[in-house]
Amino acid sequence: MPINSEVMETVIKSMHIFNNINIASKPHIVKVFPKYDIVIVWIDIWDSQSSTTAKTLINRCFNVSSFVTTI
Repeated sequence: MPINSEVMETVIKSMHIFNNINIASKPHIVKVFPKYDIVIVWIDIWDSQSSTTAKTLINRCFNVSSFVTTI
């Protein structure tokens, strides 16, 4: 399954752990190694100065298709 910013945005919006979280821009996706199916996805979220919303996401897991992801 190819991963692009539209796919990741749809997945993020459908996950309950991202309820009440506003994405500030499209997710940024970078493939880690050309030979492996590993990518890094960066997301920018609107948050308070104390980063309370971002802190609730740290070490949380969710699935993208059959893959488990960790924040």
